[in-house]
Amino acid sequence: MVQRSVPGRPVARLLSPAVWQPAALAVAAAVVCVLGVLLADHALHPLSDEVEPALGAHDRYTAATAAMAAAADDWALTGEPSAQSGYAETDAMRLAAELELADIVDGDAVLEVTVSAERAAVEAWVRGYAAPTIAAPPGAPDPERAAVGRELAAEVQGAERRTGAELAQHLADARDAASLRLRLTALAALLVLVAALLLVARTRSRLARDVAEPLAELEQVVQRMLRNDPEGRAGALRGPQEVRSIARALNDLADAGLRARAVEGRIQDELHVLDSAKDDFVSNVSHELRTPLTTISGYLEMVADEFEGRLEPRHARMLEATRRNVVRLRALIDDLLALSRAETRPSELEPSDVTAMVTDAVTDVRMTAARRGIAVDVEAPDEALLVVCDRAMLYRAFLNVLTNAVKFSHDDGTVEVTVKRVLNRVEVAVRDHGIGIPRAELDRLGTRFFRASNAMTNEIAGTGLGLRIVQTIIDKHAGDVVLESAEGVGTTVYVRLRLHGERAARTRTSDDTGADTARPGLRHPSEL
Repeated sequence: MVQRSVPGRPVARLLSPAVWQPAALAVAAAVVCVLGVLLADHALHPLSDEVEPALGAHDRYTAATAAMAAAADDWALTGEPSAQSGYAETDAMRLAAELELADIVDGDAVLEVTVSAERAAVEAWVRGYAAPTIAAPPGAPDPERAAVGRELAAEVQGAERRTGAELAQHLADARDAASLRLRLTALAALLVLVAALLLVARTRSRLARDVAEPLAELEQVVQRMLRNDPEGRAGALRGPQEVRSIARALNDLADAGLRARAVEGRIQDELHVLDSAKDDFVSNVSHELRTPLTTISGYLEMVADEFEGRLEPRHARMLEATRRNVVRLRALIDDLLALSRAETRPSELEPSDVTAMVTDAVTDVRMTAARRGIAVDVEAPDEALLVVCDRAMLYRAFLNVLTNAVKFSHDDGTVEVTVKRVLNRVEVAVRDHGIGIPRAELDRLGTRFFRASNAMTNEIAGTGLGLRIVQTIIDKHAGDVVLESAEGVGTTVYVRLRLHGERAARTRTSDDTGADTARPGLRHPSEL
């Protein structure tokens, strides 16, 4: 069969953007965050490597200068030797801090100018006041030099303030740059997140439109098909390639179902016609056969009466064989008619007592059983066990079971009939101790015209329709037929029917516990 091409993209191509686009955005967000951290670190680098060390060096520089001023003043006032030694130590500290500060601000034009101006002011103060004061005799302050020192100290303080302000500005600028870059990083990450959410929403909407909605439509189509809706079809084919293929297959299946139902309808009509033809055929054939059989039987009786005592043994045997075959044909016609009526006639249902029907059937077969010395024992309760049934048909089923039990029993044997109530059912058991049925043939019991091999070997007459009639009648009454048999031991047939007014039991029952346990031995396949 040539496959039709199905347009549309496959599901894999529809799903791949939903996978790689969010993944790409996640990678982009990670890259933005990493770049933001690197840029913020780069902005904080001058803060940690230049501005903060410069502030520390400047603080040490100003502290050393202040200590030098205190030592010079102490020498001028007290003349303590420790003032000179302290001055020398703090001067050395000042020079070290000065070199460190100059090295840190090297390359920054603004700071270099500011620091150079401060250094010049300090050097002028040292040469104009501090150094001469330390070199002068102790305890002899010079008012003129002190005045010059105050002027120079004021210039030093102004230079210190300018340098401190410039360093503070550098510190603020570095912090502002780092903060700005961090805020830009957060904003970029937020934008990427918003883009990811929008993309996910767009992808979800696309998948819902291209996959979920077509699948929901297909589900509705399937539900309509399950309800045998003849108009259940997939509409405009849309969605991915696989969904369109399923829609086409469902439409093809619906078309095939319509064609199959049409064929089934024609077949059913033909079967009805065949059933009617079969019934007419059986009825006509039975009628046409009965008439000549009646004539033949009558002539046989006339011949037997006319030539009574004058027939040779050979002729007598021929006459007797003819009589037996006439009886056999008549029994076959009767069974065919009974089976046809059981299969086709509408049942006339009424409550009837099973115990009474079984007792009547036993009475009818006892005369035949007595000719062979067979006893038929009945065990039945006193209460009426009512079932809704076609009394004539159900009586025929019991009569067939009893007739078979007597037919296949040995002479002088016993047939045991038990009628009892088992929960919401009545059970009729017919047990014989006759020839039984071979195990290999149990599955074939109930088929039309089948007879067990040992029955034919023992030349026991029969049509092979008796059990089939029983099964058909009991099935019409929603009952069960269970058969157990062992060759050479005997056969037991159980007929179970629902009692009138009782609800159907969901579980089957046994004699003692009420549980549905399977009986031992061989059984008929009609057991449920």
